[in-house]
Amino acid sequence: MIGIDGTGYEYAQLLKKEIESISEISIKLLGLKLDKQKPLSHPIEILGPALSLDKKVILMVDDVANTGKTMYYALKPVMEFSPRKVQVAVLVDRQHKLFPVSSDFVGLSLNTTMQEHIRVELVKGKAEAYLI
Repeated sequence: MIGIDGTGYEYAQLLKKEIESISEISIKLLGLKLDKQKPLSHPIEILGPALSLDKKVILMVDDVANTGKTMYYALKPVMEFSPRKVQVAVLVDRQHKLFPVSSDFVGLSLNTTMQEHIRVELVKGKAEAYLI
């Protein structure tokens, strides 16, 4: 599991805890650091212990999916390996895709205008989403 820097990583931590509480699946959690506004301006890094992602199932986790741009660039370092499968989990999917990325697991799907924004907060292990 790879959580995208910020609330995406916090959500990945909660998701990992929940999955492990109901199954015997062993999950390794890594982080991914990138500049969400200008993803090519800084290196995109996978954070955590050095692991080979070859032939592994990867679950990419973020808080909000909007245009797909963040996830598109987040997949770049993952694809330097040969993963068996890559899936995407998000708390909120806004349905404004401009990049060829879709979410496989969605907490809440919202149709919003491009001018509206979603803010996600994780408070005491619970997710709260605000339309602003």
